[in-house]
Amino acid sequence: MINRRAVLAWLGAVGIANLKSSGGWSVPEEEQTSAGWHKYSGNPVLGAEYGSCFDICVLEDRSRFRMWLSWRPKKSVALSESSDGIHWSAPQIVLSPNPASGWEDDINRPVVVKRADGYHMWYTGQTWSRTPSREGRQDGHSAIGYATSRDGTAWVRQSRDPVLRPELPWEGVALMCPHVLWDEKRREWRMWYSGGAQYEPNAIGYALSKDGLHWTKNSGNPVFRPDPQYEWEKQRVAGIQVIRRDDWYYALYIGYRDIDHAQIGLARSRDGLYAWERCPANPIIRAVGSGFDADACYKPYAILAGGKWMLWYNGRNVHLEQIGLATHRGPSLGFEESE
Repeated sequence: MINRRAVLAWLGAVGIANLKSSGGWSVPEEEQTSAGWHKYSGNPVLGAEYGSCFDICVLEDRSRFRMWLSWRPKKSVALSESSDGIHWSAPQIVLSPNPASGWEDDINRPVVVKRADGYHMWYTGQTWSRTPSREGRQDGHSAIGYATSRDGTAWVRQSRDPVLRPELPWEGVALMCPHVLWDEKRREWRMWYSGGAQYEPNAIGYALSKDGLHWTKNSGNPVFRPDPQYEWEKQRVAGIQVIRRDDWYYALYIGYRDIDHAQIGLARSRDGLYAWERCPANPIIRAVGSGFDADACYKPYAILAGGKWMLWYNGRNVHLEQIGLATHRGPSLGFEESE
């Protein structure tokens, strides 16, 4: 006769061992990712002791990785550096909030572009209401600011006012999560941004600028919307990164099945604006188990380094957000592998 108590005790011991070794209950890798992506077994790579670290941008710069991130306890943009993309230095604040401005009580969600003339950063400035909403969350407003730097560390704001703010009905009360590319041929900046609600935005818009300060929004906005036929992203999409490769624009983005649960998807378009094709294997980075990213996987940022793609993202478990890493053998991002 099977000793049920002994079996249950053994299963419990195995589960605890898995929990201790992986940061969450063991979940088969094929359920955590798809399209050839793999989560780093030592995740998270940054966070925990520093509080919530989220919504990052990474550059490979002078034989090192440099990560600009949102540091929630400090309400600031911080910089961390690494030689391998796995082991990161303690965050150092490089851009602090400016409550006197009226729109930068909290700054976060940066994107950084390096050119011959230095570093360019677009970031999110936020203000918050004093009274919570009916759902228990603080309401407020968000807009996008612009700063430059010679070294990526000491930043100078280029305007006292936002360079992009919500104006149109679909943009609601918040513009945030800018992603910017410099188009050398057209000599202009191209920005994809998230717009909508303050707690989590709803869709993706697009704008152009010659100087990084003055922007013209696309008349066909939003250019990327949630697709209700897919359960995992049916409510909203946000936090896009656009990568130009060959004849395609690839988008890594956050899809939300509801306000609190999100995962990472992959899409592509010929012009980066319309006719987006979703990867059949979506979501490619999934929130499963009970580890650091059990509830949500947010804000992907990927670069091709050493013949492989390295994708950093922030995972959330209850209220704490930490940075994780996923990889994919390059140069493909995995779209073709899932067709």
